[in-house]
This record gives sequence, structure tokens and C-alpha cells, in this order.
Amino acid sequence: MVKTEKQYDEVIATCRALFINKMKDYGSAWRILRLPSLTDQIFIKAQRIRSLQQNEVQKIEEDEQSEFIGIINYSVMALIQLEKGIVEQPDLNLEIATLLYDEKIAITKQLMLDKNHDYGEAWRDMRVSSLTDLILQKLLRVKQIEDNQGKTLVSEGIQANYQDMINYAVFALIHLKKDI
Repeated sequence: MVKTEKQYDEVIATCRALFINKMKDYGSAWRILRLPSLTDQIFIKAQRIRSLQQNEVQKIEEDEQSEFIGIINYSVMALIQLEKGIVEQPDLNLEIATLLYDEKIAITKQLMLDKNHDYGEAWRDMRVSSLTDLILQKLLRVKQIEDNQGKTLVSEGIQANYQDMINYAVFALIHLKKDI
């Protein structure tokens, strides 16, 4: 698991750097996005990854890695929105947004460590395409929960699904680095 933690931290460092740079460019404009809008952004990225995995011809020069990074960062934004609520105007400076990002990642990483302990790092034997499909499944679940105004009878809530998407995307990025 030490190797997994190191790889996880490396992937998150890349995602975090992009998040910070986009905050410098755009500020916290994303704070106005409602959860369904963030869910749809993640859905677009996951669909794009699936398309890249299935289609032989690619017309836009973006790869799976950049889309998985987008899934991670949009999922962190969604977790922040779940906690802080939606605003009418950007309200977070870079320092606070980064602290919130780090907080959400720390909680999500601990979830990954706990699940890896119980599941024995089964993800290492999975295909990237399966991780993509699991992300899409989680998105469909989130969309249904959103359509139900957040109510569930026996299922995990939205937060757990966003956390799982982050962890699946990290696993996919580790696989794509080919040094597992």
C-alpha cells in the first residue's frame, strides 16, 4: 500500500497544480455551478474517455489523462459545493479554495486506503475501460439521486459517489502511467 499511496499522491499533485492554475486564471467562478451542472461536466468527460477507448479516429488532440484529471477536479468542486452550497458570485480566494481541495482529497484518500485494505487492491487487476464504466455508473447513480432531490432509501448519498469517482479516476491515471 505504500506504493499506492505514493502513486496516489503523485496523481493528485498533478490535479491540484492544474486546479490552482485554473483558480489563478478564472478565480472561483465554478462556485456558481449547481450540482447537476458539475455532474454533467463530469459525465461529458467520462463519455469522452469512453469514446476515446472505443473509437479508432480522434479529431481533438486531448487524451484520456486530461479527461481523468478533469473528473477528479470537478468531483472535488462538487464535494466543496455539497458542503458550502452554491453562490451567486465567486466567493473563494485561492488560499481557501486550495485548503478545501486538500481537505476533500484527504478524506477521499482515506476512503481509498480503507477500501484498499478491505478489497486487497483489486483495482490493480482491473482495466482502465472498466474503471471508466464504473465512473459512468456512479454518474448515472448521482443523476438519479439528484432527480430524487437527494433522497435515497438504502443507497450511499451523492458524496460517496463523487469520492468513488475521484478514486477510480486516480486508479485509471496510475494504470495509464504504466508503472504499477
